[in-house]
Amino acid sequence: MNQVEDVLLAEPRGFCAGVDRAIEIVERALAQFGAPIYVRHEIVHNTYVVNDLKSKGAIFIEDLAEVPPGATLIFSAHGVSQEVRREADARGFSVFDATCPLVTKVHVEVAKLHREGFEFLMIGHKGHPEVEGTMGQVTEGIYLVEDEDDVERVQVRNPGKLAVVTQTTLSVDDAAGILAAIKRRFPQVREPKQQDICYATQNRQDAVKIMAPQVDVVIVVGSPTSSNSNRLRELAERLGTPAYMIDCPDDLQESWFEGHPRVGLTAGASAPDVLVQRVITRLKDMGAVSVRRMQGVEEHVRFPLPKGLGGTGLDRPLPSQRAV
Repeated sequence: MNQVEDVLLAEPRGFCAGVDRAIEIVERALAQFGAPIYVRHEIVHNTYVVNDLKSKGAIFIEDLAEVPPGATLIFSAHGVSQEVRREADARGFSVFDATCPLVTKVHVEVAKLHREGFEFLMIGHKGHPEVEGTMGQVTEGIYLVEDEDDVERVQVRNPGKLAVVTQTTLSVDDAAGILAAIKRRFPQVREPKQQDICYATQNRQDAVKIMAPQVDVVIVVGSPTSSNSNRLRELAERLGTPAYMIDCPDDLQESWFEGHPRVGLTAGASAPDVLVQRVITRLKDMGAVSVRRMQGVEEHVRFPLPKGLGGTGLDRPLPSQRAV
């Protein structure tokens, strides 16, 4: 008996402009300078992408001591601390920065306000490389808050000179709740001029909010280390729809679809469309006869490549925008 009948594709889903740019930086560096190219941390949090780049000659490292003198080094899309930048300069590496420009915007804001005497509360997840990079823009005066309890416990020197910044890949709703708690305790806190949570994270969460009530189960294509992918799964569950996150089609379990013939399918911002297509093929093997794409926001954001890699990277569509 066929278990899956219909598949509803979230729109938008998959690669965002920052991820697309970061992967292209590694691919162009490999083409231009040859293997190996060293990358600090996973370029993006997706197993398929990382393994594909490894097969082409990228070497992913956490400690710059692993990089030989004179090598080409790329900073991941999550950004790095000023300490890492100084170490890379001191070691004389040829560096290309694949930090998402939306993360860089947060770094610039932190540096600017720090010079003006501000302290910071950062809403984010402990240990995430983006959080480590943003908090590492200054040597002191930035405090991580992961939930409302942290907000009540945190101690700052001058509440009148306090600003808030946010990890770009959080749940929009969770971040709003924590920000509200911050504003209750610190009414004078300075908020970002524009919300730090990136457009792609918000768009993908908005799509799940529309999709989840229309289906029986939600599948999120994304790796366990991907913050924004985890938030999509959590959001669907919060809306009352069972949800599962998978790294590849083989992770699908037929038991998930027993009595749940209508499947919603989305992908985190670091998950390539090739994986989505393979998941669709697997769902068709399980009986799906209809694959429909939701109406949704069309994303046309482009970010230029760093100097020295040739071209701007602005002239090709993002994989998340290509037709199914």
